Amino acid sequence: MSVSPATLPPVLLHSEAELARAALATPLLSRAVRLARWAGPETRVGAGGELVDAQLPGAAAELGLAADDPDAAAYASEAWRVAVDTGLIDVTDAEEEGAEGTVTQGEDLAVLSGGSPQDVLAVWLGALDTVYADATVPDMENLLDVLEENGQVDFDELGWDPQAEADFLDGVLGNLYLLTVGDAAGGESPVPLPALAASMIVPDDMGEPTDDVLEQVSDAMMKLDDQFRLFEPLGLVEYQPVDEALMADIDEESAQPEPAPVDDEDVSRYGMVRLTPLGLYGVRARMLEAGVDAPAVGDLADKGADVLLDGTSGFPQHAAQAEIEQWLARHEPLDAARELLAAARGTDEGAPLRRLRCQQALSLVGNEAEPALRDVLDDPQLGGLARVWLAEHGATDVPAPSEELIFWLTIDTLAAQLSAEGNSDELQGLVEGLAQQHSGFFATAWRVEHPATADVLEAMGRLHPDKKVAKEARKAAFKARNL
Repeated sequence: MSVSPATLPPVLLHSEAELARAALATPLLSRAVRLARWAGPETRVGAGGELVDAQLPGAAAELGLAADDPDAAAYASEAWRVAVDTGLIDVTDAEEEGAEGTVTQGEDLAVLSGGSPQDVLAVWLGALDTVYADATVPDMENLLDVLEENGQVDFDELGWDPQAEADFLDGVLGNLYLLTVGDAAGGESPVPLPALAASMIVPDDMGEPTDDVLEQVSDAMMKLDDQFRLFEPLGLVEYQPVDEALMADIDEESAQPEPAPVDDEDVSRYGMVRLTPLGLYGVRARMLEAGVDAPAVGDLADKGADVLLDGTSGFPQHAAQAEIEQWLARHEPLDAARELLAAARGTDEGAPLRRLRCQQALSLVGNEAEPALRDVLDDPQLGGLARVWLAEHGATDVPAPSEELIFWLTIDTLAAQLSAEGNSDELQGLVEGLAQQHSGFFATAWRVEHPATADVLEAMGRLHPDKKVAKEARKAAFKARNL
């Protein structure tokens, strides 16, 4: 499985206990468990471990499916296959060729009621493998169309490449995962199916998609519609399928010279999908198995403060906050503050962002940390943030900062924001406000002995909309580089 970014943002997973409960409650695994408990000495299976046709009605009845339900046999067969593949049922092949095999309950069935959350999730991941394989095979009707006289499938005529199909589905779920973990709202917003399909088909540098590309996107949507319908009963996704009435509308409009416009309200009719918390866990597990670096919030909780600050430097704000909270939960406030402050020192390129994350972490520490902050008041790199923390916590007898320290802290803060967000609107607003409040800022700022002074001043020159102010910033940056 592959996704575009070299390093994915960390995912905030639910606890294993919560995920295990969710896995047990999924319709497909629940059905598989019921059939595993239903199976007995009289149960007969074919050579591949599948239920023989005569037993499918009984299996469907055990699942509470109506006898006249046209999909009942398919649901029962799918649940049985999951039970076999995950070890809930053990199959014994017949001794004679062509005879029917027998089954017994598998060892993993007891795991679901008496095992650990990790054991339960391992069974669920096995079920995911089964459904994943089903999702990448061609439609049965298409298979029958290209079935040769000898019973073999002509895959060339079918146009089916198993590896390409698997890579496509991996890419789709990888993109959906990336959209979810990068969402500050925690992945609550569903993704329109057309957008997800287009992310796999339309080149990044393409302006207006061609008719051929749009047709490919449409075909991909229909394929994904079928696949997400398979994944939903396993709890991987929450899915609103493509509106079947819409498909009929499209067929009727196909003869028109121009298609009817689609408004925002119609977008949901084309399908909406989001990964569930269990789905995030499942996709991440497959990524890790494939060697993809897919970090999770909490991975740094048992590491040192230096690893925490460096590691969270590239995290989105909400993920960094969650990671820091888990780290602080394992440390006494005063010890945590001292370790964080020590790790925040440095003159390397990443040091300003480390200090920003340090400030973020210290904002979550109570008044017990005050001695650690007072200890660094005279530190040229930490004295500024220490004064900010002490003032915010109502401390008294805090010495006023020198002008040199104020300017150093300003450059350091801007350098951190620039590193974290680039040329963002927030940073532009900060730059404008700073230049407006301090008319002589650039006359002094270029002398600040900070490794990022010149870079910060150049950025201010790029970001400030006033040409005169921007020119002053660029002049100051030139002076700083030649200091």
